[in-house]
Amino acid sequence: MSKKQQKFQNVVYSTNPNFTYEFEQTDDIQTLPPQQQRLYVSIDRKQRAGKEVTLVEGFVGSDHDLKDLGKLLKSKCGVGGSVKDNEILIQGNFKQKIFELLLKEGFTQTKQKG
Repeated sequence: MSKKQQKFQNVVYSTNPNFTYEFEQTDDIQTLPPQQQRLYVSIDRKQRAGKEVTLVEGFVGSDHDLKDLGKLLKSKCGVGGSVKDNEILIQGNFKQKIFELLLKEGFTQTKQKG
């Protein structure tokens, strides 16, 4: 569906010449500064056929900033991954490297789980 069609979903034709469509306001979550973020880095194998992924949880902020952080971590580790449900998944066991990268980026409250 194109962006133009998404804006006018559930609109019924109106014969009123003064009709104006009211758009819903989307509230963006404000991203906390890196010093206030409490991130947790762990290794996860559940539901992944025994393969390890490094999981970064606890990010508070907009989806765009989370995707940017995920992209940075994936490029620094040289592997693939994804960003889903406010979590960053990095393929492989990079727990220590990601922990050090996050500290270097200013995420001082980062902790390692497990």
